[in-house]
Amino acid sequence: MHCQVPTISSDIDVHDAVKALAFVGDLSMGQPVDHSVRTAWLAVQLATELGCDVDVQGDSAYVALLRWSGCTANAPEFSSLMGDDVKGRQSMLDTGFQSFPVNARHAMGALATIHCEVSGEVARCLGMPSNVETSLRDIFESFDGLGKPAGLPAEQIPLSVFIVAAASDLEIFGRVYGLNTALDLITARADVLYPLHIVKAVQKFAPRWQQGLDDGAALAEASPWSLRGSRCAPLELIADVIDLKLPWLTGFSRRVANTAAACCQRMGGTTQAQQTVYRAGLIHGLGRASAPNAVFETTRPLSEGAQESLRLVPYWTARAGQRITKLRVEAELASYVDERLDGSGYFRGVCGNAISIEAQILGAAARLTLLQTAKPGRPALDAAQAARDMRLEAKQGRFNADIVDCLLIDDAPAVAITQSRESASDAPKLTSREIEVLYCISHGQSNKEAAQHLCISPSTVRAHLENVFRKLACSTRAAATVKAMRLGLLEASRF
Repeated sequence: MHCQVPTISSDIDVHDAVKALAFVGDLSMGQPVDHSVRTAWLAVQLATELGCDVDVQGDSAYVALLRWSGCTANAPEFSSLMGDDVKGRQSMLDTGFQSFPVNARHAMGALATIHCEVSGEVARCLGMPSNVETSLRDIFESFDGLGKPAGLPAEQIPLSVFIVAAASDLEIFGRVYGLNTALDLITARADVLYPLHIVKAVQKFAPRWQQGLDDGAALAEASPWSLRGSRCAPLELIADVIDLKLPWLTGFSRRVANTAAACCQRMGGTTQAQQTVYRAGLIHGLGRASAPNAVFETTRPLSEGAQESLRLVPYWTARAGQRITKLRVEAELASYVDERLDGSGYFRGVCGNAISIEAQILGAAARLTLLQTAKPGRPALDAAQAARDMRLEAKQGRFNADIVDCLLIDDAPAVAITQSRESASDAPKLTSREIEVLYCISHGQSNKEAAQHLCISPSTVRAHLENVFRKLACSTRAAATVKAMRLGLLEASRF
């Protein structure tokens, strides 16, 4: 059967991309999903009272909204260090870094490097002002010169870093402990985390700002992201940031999106339906940030609490759509990814016609892609094994048999995606072996595991990896993964 190759768009307004990343960041940090938005508003108020011009106000807002965009990047390391990456981060914000065990504090430099490199790269990909990117790369530096990752002196740290740190502390401490205690805690950090003149401004104006937060009117009348012009951003970037949380899922959301869109095409779906399914596939894991990594990676039966955290993943994806208007349709569709025709899915537990054809396609595409993805303690199934499993589940009533048949066709044309990309002329030239090494490392393999996989020595892997990091201008696996995905260097079909 001949099908015309449709062209669909993956670009979204940059402000909606920022909102999505702020939502993921808040979930990753164990915070309410309006934490970053409230912090951004406070940062604008603080910058205004400090006499900063509109550019610094806007930069501070975007820094606040993107501050936690690197959280998924170091989730594996946080999980190894603290057992629960989400609750561990929540504890860090609520009680302060100083309360952490000594071994955890010593590890924070490496975790900060990962976070800062990725959040800075995200800002660059979004076309943020240079001060926003620089601030995000320095976001954990402190006024006393003892911050992370570089221990920069105060005069080298952008003002936006101090403004956002104080605004974030005010938002969290005020919500958790009340305004008076919050001001005491912030005062104790004067000339340590941020300069005294910022603390004095917070002390003076915090009661008024708190009233603005409490009544919600201030947030409604002055959205901080309105302070910059409009441009487009690739939705694939959101997918890549989501997938960083679990290295073995590198590229997973992109594969789900492509598989679902191709199946929708074979099923006779319109170009608009294909675009919606594709975009929903890219963001179907938005809610994944809410659950600790250990829940996804355990090889033991899950406790009731762990099962509940998994059931809430698509719920949080649906919540994202309620907060990001222009992604509402896609997020609502994406939130059905774990529903099943027989009612055995979640979080709604609906069945039959309550699940749209597009949602059925997306759910089946995600399941097939997961079966063919290796995870800790479980190897990937080959195409034949995955096909048998999918047909069995269709026979059991969990999936639509016609959709499964369409999914398993491998000779249909792919959809053509239009998105803003890096210029090919700007792409660094990696050798084939360097790309192979990067592919292994980006999917969570250690240097030793990559060496065994590629039949080379660990020292050779290290040498190739050093070249990759130098060419991509980064020093961490996560940042290299984001850059390589953006440049199309980690396409699974190449290996």
